[in-house]
Amino acid sequence: MTGRRTDAIVVGAGIVGAACAAALARDGMRVLVLESGVAALGTTAAGMGHLVVMDDSPAQIALTGHSAALWAAQDETMRTASELEWCGTIWVAEDDAQMDAVREKQRLYAQHGITSEVLDERSVREAEPNLRPGLAGGLRVPSDGVIYPPAAAIALLQEARRLGSVVREGARVDEIVANGVRCAGETLSADVVVNAAGAAAATLTVGLPVVPRKGHLVITERHPGFCQHQIVELGYLTSAHVMTGESVAFNVQPRITGQVLIGSSRELVGWDAAVNRRVVGRMIERACAFMPALAHLTAVRTWTGFRPATPDKLPLIGRWPEVPGLWIAAGHEGLGITTSLGTAAVLADLIAGREPAVDAGAFAPDRAVEVAAH
Repeated sequence: MTGRRTDAIVVGAGIVGAACAAALARDGMRVLVLESGVAALGTTAAGMGHLVVMDDSPAQIALTGHSAALWAAQDETMRTASELEWCGTIWVAEDDAQMDAVREKQRLYAQHGITSEVLDERSVREAEPNLRPGLAGGLRVPSDGVIYPPAAAIALLQEARRLGSVVREGARVDEIVANGVRCAGETLSADVVVNAAGAAAATLTVGLPVVPRKGHLVITERHPGFCQHQIVELGYLTSAHVMTGESVAFNVQPRITGQVLIGSSRELVGWDAAVNRRVVGRMIERACAFMPALAHLTAVRTWTGFRPATPDKLPLIGRWPEVPGLWIAAGHEGLGITTSLGTAAVLADLIAGREPAVDAGAFAPDRAVEVAAH
């Protein structure tokens, strides 16, 4: 961006940073994106591609619902580039008590204009024949989808570039300062700096309550038609809330390639990226308990990634008052793919002085949250 003034610097070129860059560029800002490694190859490349409305809290359903609507409004070019498929989600209930939770989930979704369908034992098997017999039922949410996250992030960066943005890979930011950053011994200035560094965001902004939370994924050989929907156990949210030790939950996703992506696990182990075979074993065992035929598929790859976790399970979106010009877009845990467009829209609105479509107060980075222990 030599010879041109930079209005905004976005630190991080994962899907959240890419979405923020595109949104700010649409507002006419000159944007510089700085990525320490390769764009879209961090947490974005390590995760599942859920586009799912989550109802864990009023703030969460507001942001995920808003963001899902923005994904649905994307043009055909973006949908194709992202490998977007509206396969829907089935939340599986194991017993009558969980069916009560299914009906409550449907009621809450209906309040927010989200269509869903309660499935009984027979209809859940008809929808997904590879589920084991004896499950009580589930909830089908047809408006949910999946994307291929790295491709989506690259497409968003391409949009930002078309609007005049510059993306620098291999550009590690050493420090965020007032209205700028220090990068490779050079100070780069801008009116706005966005910390979208994912799980590493707290290394650049002291006091930011974001910690890395490791997860494992397994992908199988190609087996087209093995499952038609994202399938998640009702206990998934309980697993996601356990911020100590380790947890696993049943979560599978069909890929456009015909492969099956199997999750999920959560561990607080700092930055230890090694595959924990014991945890992977527990995760696969849990998946096979719901879909026994998974045991007959061949796993072709296992990997880990780091979710950017916050103590109250909500992302940090907004101004960081301790550093002039600094804004935060981080801490999305496992919902960064879904909420990337919504986060970018909220952030761009706040920076421009517009009223966001959702209440941004719940996501204020300086809200009263305790830093998670790790």
